[in-house]
Amino acid sequence: MTNIIENDFRRFDLNLLLAFRALMQERSVTRAAQRLFLGQPALSGALKRLRDAFGDELFVRTPHGVTPTPRALELARQIEPFLQALHQALTQPPQFEPALAQRVFRIGLSDSLEVLLMPEIMERLAACAPNVKLIARTTDSTRAATMLDEGAIELAVGVFPECMPWQRRKPLFQWRFVSVYNPRLVKTRRKRLSMDEFLQHRHVMTSFSAGLHGFIDERLDLQGLKRDVAFSSSNFATSPFIVRRTAAIATVPDFIGRVWRDTLDLAMSPLPFDVPAYEVSLMWAAAHDEEPGLAWLAAEFVDAFGVTEKPRRASNA
Repeated sequence: MTNIIENDFRRFDLNLLLAFRALMQERSVTRAAQRLFLGQPALSGALKRLRDAFGDELFVRTPHGVTPTPRALELARQIEPFLQALHQALTQPPQFEPALAQRVFRIGLSDSLEVLLMPEIMERLAACAPNVKLIARTTDSTRAATMLDEGAIELAVGVFPECMPWQRRKPLFQWRFVSVYNPRLVKTRRKRLSMDEFLQHRHVMTSFSAGLHGFIDERLDLQGLKRDVAFSSSNFATSPFIVRRTAAIATVPDFIGRVWRDTLDLAMSPLPFDVPAYEVSLMWAAAHDEEPGLAWLAAEFVDAFGVTEKPRRASNA
């Protein structure tokens, strides 16, 4: 086995992996060559040798650069951790001192989680890491893993039912759906909505596909029931202002429901039927396990919103 590996490596120039990584990240032969301080002919030659070595086109030319093939995407998932591990073995891992650090982190999350999490996290950074900056990018459970793979974000926060072997996941807290409404317009006999009260009013909903039928409607379908959805949006920002002014109900995660209740003088009620709990987690690339800056930032999220304590300061979000 050892001789086979040595023979394969003697036939393969490991510097080609750097060319592969540059092409994967830049999606352009010209920009990849500039990144590696090479001429474009040299980079084109490296690409030809990569194609010969892996028996695949790897990168297909388009009017806007090059696009990786499925084989290239699969190789990238194996090559990137290898290069990161090799780099760490060759260099002393850098220390991260929050008070002195000048760093930009890119985080992927929904707008509702942004409202809940970012005020607390930014307050912490202002106190202990004043030169650390955050960029929030909108994502969801269907896109977060790809955005991590592509390097568009370094940390994702959300509900992630699956975690790829080359990624890591750490739970933060659980949530359930609740209903939010204006108690002066939506009258209830008790402090919580009955099924009749839930169904007799119009509804506003958040749907990432901006449709009028979602998970709550599927649960009602099982009981032969139907609600009247009057408004749907792909984000949460407008819904509380609609329910504040109309006799309508918004069904949302309890963490954003608490924010709306406490800041807009609305009422919040459990649903009049059973719904499962969901878990919000952090997710990041396994290749960054030993990156001290990212580890520090993840620890800040866990300390502020981890499973050992309830999410804090939601009312000030």
